[in-house]
Amino acid sequence: MSGTVLAVIAQGAKRLALGDRVYEYGAGQYLIASVDLPVTGQFIQTDPERPALGFGLTLEPSAVAELLLQAGPGDTPRAGTGAPSGIAVSDAPPALLDAVVRLPRLLDEPRDRAVLAPLVKREILWRVTTGEQGAAVRQLGLADSGLSHVSRAVRWIREHYAQPFRVEEMARLSGMSVSAFYRNFQAVTAMSPIQFQKQIRLQEARLLLATHPGDVTGVGHRVGYDNPSQFSREYRRQFGAPPSRDAARLRDAVPAPVGVLP
Repeated sequence: MSGTVLAVIAQGAKRLALGDRVYEYGAGQYLIASVDLPVTGQFIQTDPERPALGFGLTLEPSAVAELLLQAGPGDTPRAGTGAPSGIAVSDAPPALLDAVVRLPRLLDEPRDRAVLAPLVKREILWRVTTGEQGAAVRQLGLADSGLSHVSRAVRWIREHYAQPFRVEEMARLSGMSVSAFYRNFQAVTAMSPIQFQKQIRLQEARLLLATHPGDVTGVGHRVGYDNPSQFSREYRRQFGAPPSRDAARLRDAVPAPVGVLP
């Protein structure tokens, strides 16, 4: 799950997949995830001599709301009425990069860190709130925005992924008509609500199989699949191997502990 984050790349690149959308961003670019979404991704080391390096900052809705209230309606662009995409990539302007560089430098300044770090974080948040992807960040802090309505459904599905639901129920929870909810949900997550639930189920199943590789049927049932063959089929389509084989591959990929006495 992505969380609601700002991510900036300093070296190398990173690639994320959300549904059928792929986002790639490199040095000097940033990504905004304004909803907690099920993603897969990888860092890309473009230079063998220079490891991939990035910076991440959690975007707290309460902090965004506080910033908007302090700034006032005349100091920030309007958030817009439509739901922005849940993930977006842009080139980072110099002012944002300057603030991002200053924050980790405070790690070497313990005396200054407690006082200055909150101020620099606030500056970073202001830069992204008023920047190219500011609409998504601003909606994160507005209780009445389309993004916040969709986030209610996203949160419910995330917390109750093993339970069946009807789209009409999610629309009612989000305070939207069924058609508006479906349209906004797909705009934000790049998936239908049912596809979104399936992604979370399969990711949770993979985590469980890493520790319970011999209980494929039990894991499938635990994440909401009553039909073992359907679970195996959808798992293979998602991860490229049946659950039992993928679990063995994951287990073999984990290095054995070093230096542990019997």
